[in-house]
Amino acid sequence: MAAPSPPSRPARPARPSLIATDLDGTLLRGDDTVSARSLAALAEAARAGARHLVVTGRPAPRVRPLLAALGGTGLAVCAQGAQVYDAATGTLLWSVRLDRELAETALGKIEAEVGQVHVAADQDGVDGLTLIECGYRMPHPTLPAVRVERREQLWRAPISKVLLRHDRLSDDDLAATARSVVGSLATVTMSGPGTVELQPCGITKATGLALAAEHLGLGRADTVAFGDMPNDIPMFQWAAHGVAMAGAHPELKAVADEVTLSNEDDGVAVVLERLFAR
Repeated sequence: MAAPSPPSRPARPARPSLIATDLDGTLLRGDDTVSARSLAALAEAARAGARHLVVTGRPAPRVRPLLAALGGTGLAVCAQGAQVYDAATGTLLWSVRLDRELAETALGKIEAEVGQVHVAADQDGVDGLTLIECGYRMPHPTLPAVRVERREQLWRAPISKVLLRHDRLSDDDLAATARSVVGSLATVTMSGPGTVELQPCGITKATGLALAAEHLGLGRADTVAFGDMPNDIPMFQWAAHGVAMAGAHPELKAVADEVTLSNEDDGVAVVLERLFAR
């Protein structure tokens, strides 16, 4: 299911009604916290009537504690757009699974080109686990994971996505090779250092964001989006205005409407303070 791709983007809203923020490298600081300044800027936007949507590659179980810290009781787009999570009810309003046989086939094609990759899988559901095989290193050591002995154990329950790492190839090279051989088996994206992912074909952050916005009665013309990695490109293309962080990947900066300060320097807050200045 692909996100809408109208021929032209709407003009940037003077005061957006929907604020879509990535988490890692964007709203979150390196220690997985949200600064007091960012919280205050989001609160001011809420007082002006704007809604905040987290749009992240993290699966729903890894987002719930952060939503609690943000005071969020609304929706969140998780797992690269494969999940729309409702924090008020603790349920998934929408979820798309990655076919496990297709995932295995895609991995076989990738390893035929680059040799062994190390693999992890996010299970589907609000209580799904992150499973990692021997040799896989979590990009965020604070995120919980369960190690398995054999790769086939990664597929013991339905999954939302697969994560890949390679001992020698850069993330850009691994992602490029994966795209060249995977075809329609899955969507390949890169969401952070050491994080190349396979997700259901046609699913992107824009897919989940469009569904969540529709649920809220809002649209792309109402939306400003913030991000830092290539997986945010579809979200920027869907939203009326895309803001890249100072340390963002060059591919994202190339399609951004503006570049703000880094996540450590409250780049999201800087833009929101300007947009919602009293």
